[in-house]
Amino acid sequence: MRQHVNPLSQFFQLPLSLPSNNVLFKKSHHPIHLDIGSAKGEFLIELAIKYPDWNFVGLEIRKPLVSQCEKKRKKLELNNLKFLFCNVNISLDEWLSNLNYGQLKRVSIQFPDPWFKRKHFKRRVLKTNLINSIAKSMSKDGEIFIQSDIFKLIEYMTNTIDKSRYFYRKDLGEMRITDNNPYNVQTERELYSLKKNLKIHRAMYIRNSLLYVN
Repeated sequence: MRQHVNPLSQFFQLPLSLPSNNVLFKKSHHPIHLDIGSAKGEFLIELAIKYPDWNFVGLEIRKPLVSQCEKKRKKLELNNLKFLFCNVNISLDEWLSNLNYGQLKRVSIQFPDPWFKRKHFKRRVLKTNLINSIAKSMSKDGEIFIQSDIFKLIEYMTNTIDKSRYFYRKDLGEMRITDNNPYNVQTERELYSLKKNLKIHRAMYIRNSLLYVN
């Protein structure tokens, strides 16, 4: 399994029509937690088991991982969880626009590919257009949670969200490597970082109800 793929390659520029919320879930009225870059899916699988009154959607650009996650999900008979293949910066806006306003309650972006070289920053998943699309679909209590073990990346991510002004940062206190994330479920990368004693940087954002996206 390739650890990285170039989201700007021609293959990933083809817009995909993602299944509507009504097609994905029988109980489509439940609030939605969207995980961007769901990787092996263990984070969402555990959440879906714990919270049957939520719907969970994992988006991943590596198609083989999506197939593996869907096999695990079906084996566990988790009907409140779906894993989908897409490039979020190409295909997510239309799907979000079709949701009922305020139904999207949580978005998590955890340990995304860092793309260290400045000339590759444009390949990073978190962009202004993505933040704007999320903001359009969220009510005032919506959350964006981000984390990484790379300070320069979390700095880039927080700067991107701060500049949008659609979200304000919630104080999580001084997060140290022994802390769990706010959902008390750890990703595969998070467990690896803790094992290596790497410091994890986290931030939680809440939708600013005073600002609306045109």
